[in-house]
Amino acid sequence: MLGGAVASLLVQTGNAVRTFQRRPSGVPGAVDVAGELSDRAAVQRAVKGIDAVVHLAAKVSFTGDAADFHRVNVTGTAELLETARRAGVQGFVHVSSPSVAHVGRSLVGVAAEPADPEHARGSYARTKAQAELLALEADDGRMPVAVIRPHIVWGPGDTQLVERVLTRARSGRLPLLAGGTALVDTTYVDNAATAIAAALERLEHVHGVPLVVTNGEPRPIGELLARMCAAGGVPEPRKSVPGWLGRTAGSAVETLWRRSRADSEPPMTRFLAEQLSTAHWFDQRRTRALLDWKPGVSLDDGFARLAQHYGGA
Repeated sequence: MLGGAVASLLVQTGNAVRTFQRRPSGVPGAVDVAGELSDRAAVQRAVKGIDAVVHLAAKVSFTGDAADFHRVNVTGTAELLETARRAGVQGFVHVSSPSVAHVGRSLVGVAAEPADPEHARGSYARTKAQAELLALEADDGRMPVAVIRPHIVWGPGDTQLVERVLTRARSGRLPLLAGGTALVDTTYVDNAATAIAAALERLEHVHGVPLVVTNGEPRPIGELLARMCAAGGVPEPRKSVPGWLGRTAGSAVETLWRRSRADSEPPMTRFLAEQLSTAHWFDQRRTRALLDWKPGVSLDDGFARLAQHYGGA
C-alpha cells in the first residue's frame, strides 16, 4: 500500500519511476522490475542508471522464523545499500519504523529515539532496527541516506492493519486492552507518501537523522479502532481486558504459535499487546521543520475516505 502510494506520487510529480518487487506494481507510468532482495542480479538490474532509491521492502509480520526476518530486513538492506552505492546512486531513503525504538514502555511526546536492536520487541522490530543502523552507517557525501519512520500507516486498501481489525471485530476477537485509553499516533497513507517524497527532495537537510512521521493527531486506541470499524460497517469492540493480562496472554500465544509452526498470524502477541496498551505518540516539530512538510489529510478526512472505500457515506 505505502510503496504504491509513494511510486504513484513520484510519477505524478514528473519523475521516472522504477519499481522492484515480486509482483507487478499496478502503478500507471512506473516501470516494473521483477525480483526480490535476495537476488543480487535482479537488484543490480533494478538500480542500474537511477538517481535515488526509496527502500520500503521488508518482511512484516507478528511472528515467523527469525532467520527469514534477518534475510530480508538485514541482509537485504545491506545488499541494496552496497549495490546502490556501486551503481552510483546519489540518494537513498530508508523507510524504517518507530518500533525499532519501542522497548515496551510508553513513548510520550518523544522524537526519534535511537534504534535498539537488542531490546526492540519481536523479530520484525529487531531486524528493522539492525537495518536502520546499517542505513545510517552508509550515509556519506557520495550517497546521503535519509531514514523515515512512518508510524502505523493506514488507509483504503490496507490489509496489514485495517482489514485485520475488521476481520477480528466481525468475529468478536478484538478486545480493548486497558480500556482502549492509550494515546496513539497514526499516519494516513497519503501523508506518509508525501513525507517520503519530501525526504527525497531534501536529502541534504535530513540525511543521517532518523525522523518519525505521523499525522500529529494522537487519539485513544479505542477511538481509532471504533472509527475503523464504523468505516468498515462492523461493530466496534466493547470488551476490555487488563493490559497486563493481554501482554501475558500474548507471550503465551506467541510461544504456542511458534512451536506449532503455523503459517497464519496469531490472534495476539506480546508486541501487539504492548502496542495496544501503551501510549506511543511523537513530537513532530523537528520532522516538519527538516522536511518542510506537513500532513495534507487529517484523521477525520482519512476516516471519511476509508468509509467511502467500504461503500459508506
